[in-house]
Amino acid sequence: VQLQASGGGLVQAGGSLRLSCAASGRTFNSYFLGWFRQAPGKEREFVAAISWSGGSTFYVDSVKGRFTISRDNAKNTVYLQMNSLKPEDTAVYYCAADRLDGSIWYYYRDLDYWGKGTQVTVSS
Repeated sequence: VQLQASGGGLVQAGGSLRLSCAASGRTFNSYFLGWFRQAPGKEREFVAAISWSGGSTFYVDSVKGRFTISRDNAKNTVYLQMNSLKPEDTAVYYCAADRLDGSIWYYYRDLDYWGKGTQVTVSS
């Protein structure tokens, strides 16, 4: 099983980026998919998660109203649209998959599957 994240880069504050994470090796029916991030010198933190149907989404407070998570099950891919980016959004972003309900991902790090990260850098 592999989760491959892409779409990171360097952007000015106020700009936008769209991250993608393509899953391969199995289907993720009934799995939540989501994103975490880790800034230099800080612990990895939860960013967003989405249910298999896409009907339930969860966000950390600091990104609500700016980030949108979505998924395309036909492509086994989850997306993170990031708008109004701030320098404090600078981090390595990781995608993850687990059967654990996304509403409690904020409290967990031991998820089933992790992708390699993609760097997002927001300049001021």
